[in-house]
Amino acid sequence: MIAGFLALIVTLIVRLSVEPQILPEGVALPDGARATAFTQGADWFAIVTDDDRILIFDRSSGALVQTVQITR
Repeated sequence: MIAGFLALIVTLIVRLSVEPQILPEGVALPDGARATAFTQGADWFAIVTDDDRILIFDRSSGALVQTVQITR
């Protein structure tokens, strides 16, 4: 029972220590930008970056369609 509990704890630590991948395969962000959020619609997806931009991509081609600068 103790070994099972330790195995569960080790599994949780390993799973939680891996950084999640939020970008679809093959999407390249502009230089220096890091993704902080991802959302999607029927034919598009958007990535919010850590430098206060929203990048909107076409789902079928993966091409960048629009960039929105967030102002505070």
